[in-house]
Formats: sequence, structure tokens, C-alpha cells
Amino acid sequence: MAKIASFGAYVPLFRLSREEMANAWGIPAVPGERAVANADEDSITMAVAAGADCLGASGKGIDPSSIDGLFFATTTAPYNEKQCAGVIAAALDMRTDINTADYTGSLRSATTALRAAVDAVDSGSAESILVVAADCRLAEPESMLEQLLGDGAGAVLISKQGSATLRGFTSIAGEQIGAWRRSKDAYVRSFEGKVESKYGYVLSAVQAGKDCLEKADVNPADVARGVITAGDPLSGGKVAGSIGVDPGKLEDVLFFSVGNPGVPLVLMMLANALEQAKAGDKLLVVNNGDGADAFVVELDEEFAALEGRKSLVGHIFQKKNLPNYTSYVRFRGLMKKETVDPRGSAVTYWRDTKIELNFHAYKCTKCNAVNYPKPRVCVECGTKDQFEEVKLPKTAIVFTYTLDHIDAGQYCNVAVPRLVIDLEGGGRLFLSMTDADPDDVEIGMPVDIVFRRLHEASGFYNYYWKCRSLPEAGS
Repeated sequence: MAKIASFGAYVPLFRLSREEMANAWGIPAVPGERAVANADEDSITMAVAAGADCLGASGKGIDPSSIDGLFFATTTAPYNEKQCAGVIAAALDMRTDINTADYTGSLRSATTALRAAVDAVDSGSAESILVVAADCRLAEPESMLEQLLGDGAGAVLISKQGSATLRGFTSIAGEQIGAWRRSKDAYVRSFEGKVESKYGYVLSAVQAGKDCLEKADVNPADVARGVITAGDPLSGGKVAGSIGVDPGKLEDVLFFSVGNPGVPLVLMMLANALEQAKAGDKLLVVNNGDGADAFVVELDEEFAALEGRKSLVGHIFQKKNLPNYTSYVRFRGLMKKETVDPRGSAVTYWRDTKIELNFHAYKCTKCNAVNYPKPRVCVECGTKDQFEEVKLPKTAIVFTYTLDHIDAGQYCNVAVPRLVIDLEGGGRLFLSMTDADPDDVEIGMPVDIVFRRLHEASGFYNYYWKCRSLPEAGS
């Protein structure tokens, strides 16, 4: 039977207090805060981050080339017609002879993708599939829903070998009242909350949960943790009580710390539950959205620590607070202004996939100097056309930097740090910095290299790599 081999999550660095959002409009505030993706983040870049968290540190975790497929779940894909899973797989440096697919259109797309991955592994058509989910949903300004949403991503690796077994998959189809967004809409829409919860969410979630436990032959009292998604902090408890699961065993729905991220919520909650689960524990997972999916996860053994995995809790407590609602407006592009469209070439972007997405460099076979991008002549010893392709690490030290007030042809009040960095193991690159206060940049400081949206040019998105230095947890 298919098993879970690893898991991961990602929460953007920035948070915005709901009180700050409410004060901007003079409306009541919901308690807590919400996670906010930076202006250069979207569902693709966050999915890459969650996938990397699932696979662990490069060279010390799970080899991406050993995975046979990648399924991506979202309702906020940057493209309506172009597969996003292929971009994510390239950024994670996976093989090209793999199965990639996008799952969308419903808040339970993550479990739809997960079930497809389980079926592929069970059937023998794949040894392992990486399932990643991310969303960056937008609510109408001044609405209560704007406070309730949040951004994030989750990932799980389904394989023939792993520490936990999945069984009892159950799906309930249903055309229900609930959140929706038409193709021409920018914002998520919602009906009356109590009606949505009572006649849409609760009914299907309870039925899926009960049917799943019966199919898996698991007594509700034997469920160690309930991973039951919900758009508010109370509805999950109603579902658990109706199923017969102790509401005190429910996993946190992240309402007060992240907000409702939509599709990835179930994988983020599952990642947190697996992080703490013990051998023999049985987890009931129920995910809702135009019906419901449910399955049981049984721990054969505890998951071993994976170097490079930050865990959901680590992401939540490592944060920076946005100073005001205006910063959120700027990040989400809600305040329209004239912009410069940089020149872009789809041919060049395709030609440079190895260096731009896979993040590969070229090592001189004579002096071992790492050259990036690929030259004809080694920058160190002058040897011509004698290189081998190598993967670049995602950690580095700042060699030097400058603070640039001009970005994409516009003047920025807050300078953008441009860094020259020395990579771990050799190699020197020039990259921009993100998620950063320019006053905090120092020579010699360690930085991580993250996948971000660079700009939109000539009608398509250009993704590339940037640096960020993370604050201490809780700072």
C-alpha cells in the first residue's frame, strides 16, 4: 500500500495584524493575524518552498531525481493555460521523464491530487509522487473575508516506502453552497457563513469521515489526531463530535496564526500532525470543498528528523510583521499604477532553463572553479570548454552588496539590496535580496537562496532565484 515518505510546509515570512486591517477601513477586527505572501511570491514559488521543505537539505535529504512525478494543487495558478507543475518540478531539479499534473477548481484539490498519487503508487505506475499545494487567494478589500484568508503551502511525498500507511480513502461529491470565484472574478466570493457551514461543510465532512472510519475499520475513539480542515476555529469541532472523535484531539486549523490558506490547509495541518505523531497513532484526515475527502493515516513508525526541514511550527514562528495595511495593498497589487514592462524573451527563458530554474552551474574540470552562468572560458584558469554540469547549493555568505533605489525602471523609497554571494562549496553569484530590511544587510551574513517571481515581461512570468536572511523565530 502507498505510504507517506516525507512531508513539508511553508508559510510566508510576513504577517499582518487583523486589527491593522480593520483600522484601515474602520470595521471590526477578527482576533489574530494572517500570513501575507511577498510581492515576488505566488502559488508556484510557495509550492517550490514547501516541496524543498519536504525533500530536505540539498545533498543531505531526499534526492529529487528519485521521484517519478509531481502533482500541484491550487485555485490560484498564475497561469490559466500553462502547466505550473512543470515549473515547480524544474525548480526542485527533478527529472524530466516524470508525470506532472495540475489539480484545481476546488478547495479539496490537494486531497484529489493526493488520492491520484496514491492510486499511481498502488497501481505500480510510479514508485513515488510528490504532491504540493499552495494558494494566494484574494478577498475584496474592506470585507471580513480579507481578514480571514492567509497564504501558505504544503507538501507530502507518496511512495512505496515510508513511515505511514494511507487507507480507507472516501470521497463525497456534492454541489454545495460555499466559497467560489468565477473566471472573470478577482476576489473570492462567499454566501452566508452559517448556511455554508451547516448545509455545505458539516454534512459532507461528517459523511466522509464516518464512511472512511468504517471502511478502514477504525473506531473513532482510537483516532489519535483529527486533521479536519475548516474555515473557522469552531466548525471542525462540530464535525469531530458528529463523527465521534474527541474535539480535543483536533489539529489546529491555523485560523489565528496564518488564516485560511485554502487548498494547502490540509497538507499543512497533516505535516504538523505527522511531525508530532508516534508509532501506532491513527490520524483521521477530512478535507472539505464541493464535497469532502477522508482517509486514515496509520504510523508504522515515527518519522525521522530530516535535515533542512523547518516544520510548520518553525515557519509560523519565524516571521516579520508588516507595519501597515498599505504594505499589504502594495504586495497584492491592489493599488494600480503605471509600470515599466521589462523586455523578456520566451526563447531565452526556455534556453536557460538549466541555469534559471534548475539552478545548475558549470565546474571547470581542470581547476574545479564553479562558473555561473556557463562561459566558454573558465574565469579562474582560462581553460576553454572544459566544464561539467553541477547543482548549486541553496546556502551562501554575503561577500559584498549595494543598496539600489532603482528597480524595474522605477524609484523605490526603500532600497533593494543587491548581493554578491559566495556559495557553500564554491562559486560566486550576483542576486537580489527579498524579505529584507536593507539596514540589516551585512558582509559575511549567511543567506538562503529562494525561488521567486522576478517580473512579468512580454506577457509571461519570469521566475528566478533571490536571497533572504531569516530572523530568529518569534522576532
